[in-house]
Amino acid sequence: MTHLSVEMLAADAVEPITSAGHAQLGIAVLAGIAVIVLLITKFKVHAFLALTIGSLALGAFAGAPLDKAIASFTTGLGSTVAGVGVLIALGAILGKLLADSGGADQIVDTILARASGRAMPWAMVLIASVIGLPLFFEVGIVLLIPVVLMVARRGNYSLMRIGIPALAGLSVMHGLIPPHPGPLVAIDAVHANLGITLALGVLVAIPTVIIAGPVFSKFAARWVDVPAPDRMIPARASEELEKRPSFGASVATILLPVVMMLSKALVDIVVDDPKDSVQRVFDVVGSPLIALLAAVVVGMFTLGRAAGFSKGRLQSTVEKSLAPIAGVLLIVGAGGGFKQTLIDSGVGQMVLDISKDWSIPTLLLAWLIAVVIRLATGSATVATVSAAGLVAPLAAGMTDTHLALLVLAIGAGSLFFSHVNDAGFWLVKEYFGLSVGQTVKTWSVMETIISVVAGGLVLLLSLVI
Repeated sequence: MTHLSVEMLAADAVEPITSAGHAQLGIAVLAGIAVIVLLITKFKVHAFLALTIGSLALGAFAGAPLDKAIASFTTGLGSTVAGVGVLIALGAILGKLLADSGGADQIVDTILARASGRAMPWAMVLIASVIGLPLFFEVGIVLLIPVVLMVARRGNYSLMRIGIPALAGLSVMHGLIPPHPGPLVAIDAVHANLGITLALGVLVAIPTVIIAGPVFSKFAARWVDVPAPDRMIPARASEELEKRPSFGASVATILLPVVMMLSKALVDIVVDDPKDSVQRVFDVVGSPLIALLAAVVVGMFTLGRAAGFSKGRLQSTVEKSLAPIAGVLLIVGAGGGFKQTLIDSGVGQMVLDISKDWSIPTLLLAWLIAVVIRLATGSATVATVSAAGLVAPLAAGMTDTHLALLVLAIGAGSLFFSHVNDAGFWLVKEYFGLSVGQTVKTWSVMETIISVVAGGLVLLLSLVI
């Protein structure tokens, strides 16, 4: 994952598909992004189709032959899916095993049993952060909503005091920490080291989630003081199970791929000799594919079999986990196609040429580009893949640590101010029974705090490492 194959690198280094000047390329970029934004926001076209059409529009506006624009798009789509598709699928399987086996409920119940009063918001952010590692954001929300509502109702807490920490934990994991799709695509695009990105991502995530979660929830609870809504609460997975995995086994299974990938990063730093046998072993053990595959195989026993799942039930769980991610895979793939079209049309080189005359740091530029695309499209994933494509040429010559920080800067920018064009905005609004204004005061502000704090921490880290 640290480096793409020779074929992929060759695809990234092909001659520009057009010799258009900077002015025409600039107009082409704006037009291509405008097409994507309009299709997603005004015409409600699926992001996969919007990115596909926008990529072809970009090539056309740049004056490229249509066959070359199509070739660039399909090359980028293929290399991106090859790089991250299997990892997204494995992450989805692990998340489904955790949810269906009752392992997630076991983690929640164990932590809540030991927390009360002032500690409850901190317990919620801890639960969301741990569970959010292998789960997609939307899945995490659906899983934690019953817990948030029950804790708020039984403990007579403000819904925001409990809900905001949970949402912050999930959102930070989604935007900054692999193996979530956005960070994986950005790592792939700029050829960053996944282990270093993961380590620095955790370092940035901890203070970010504290500020945006338990700390901000105090203010959110004053601004929007609402009780838990008396609405249908989704059933918890473990309610239909006779037994469920232990707390230790559930946590260990979730953290297994994280430990494996971080161990590789640590060995790379300490040994730093590609021919060393220890490093070669950890290069295999700590590769994202092996780490996630190992977690899935282990999870089938520590989660699935521990919950009494038969072989047929395990097979059914895996099958059900893959269907919902089809849309995610297509969006990520199309985003990779859009990125490759940007690069092959010469836009990346244009950004490189223009930015030489600017005094703005590369990390801040990456954050700002992601912010603009996030505000326009409402999609953190679209913002991440598009921004990564635009700033990828600026990554040349960067150290591994600064490449990782570039990925985190893009991820932080992609979370900025979720509003009415973001599906997550409406998901939070409906589940918590809020008005649009109340959702903006709580959820949207929380997302902005995450983006700004994480972006600021990334810039600070860039000065010291």
